[in-house]
Amino acid sequence: MIDLMILFVLLKRDLTMYSVRKHIQDKFLAFTNPSFGAIKPSLVRLEKNGFVKSSKIMSDGGKLSVFYSITNDGIKELKTLMLKPFSDNPLQFISDAKIKLCCASFLNREEADTLFEEIKSNALLHRLNTEKIIADEYNPIDFYQRIVLDNTICEYKNFVSMIEGLEKENARNSK
Repeated sequence: MIDLMILFVLLKRDLTMYSVRKHIQDKFLAFTNPSFGAIKPSLVRLEKNGFVKSSKIMSDGGKLSVFYSITNDGIKELKTLMLKPFSDNPLQFISDAKIKLCCASFLNREEADTLFEEIKSNALLHRLNTEKIIADEYNPIDFYQRIVLDNTICEYKNFVSMIEGLEKENARNSK
């Protein structure tokens, strides 16, 4: 997800590594807070793969700054990452889905519809799996597990409702 977030923040303007981190925090801090130790290797990898390019600029004060910009291949890679299937891990799915939803403005209507449908179907599957845990009479759960699982089901229901609202808004905006 770090590559996706870096490419997304570079869509608007060229940024230094420090500015990349600041923009990621501004947009995604509710879901993740990557360190420079995660951002730097990602920028190096993205540049090596031709998805970003760097340019060194000397400031008026004589300090060398490295600015990163997204390439045309980087824009294609961002789209690929946005439409990449989700992890089967429920915790990873929720985190990745929220980040992708925050970047959905990058996609055209059809691509956004594809993303919304995949998120909705995954959320419904994870909710069903959670309900099966509760219903399994051979695997009794205690009070605390039940509360957490009930809350998880509510979270998935709310997530599906949010996606359905986004689908309606996307359809309305395409008319």
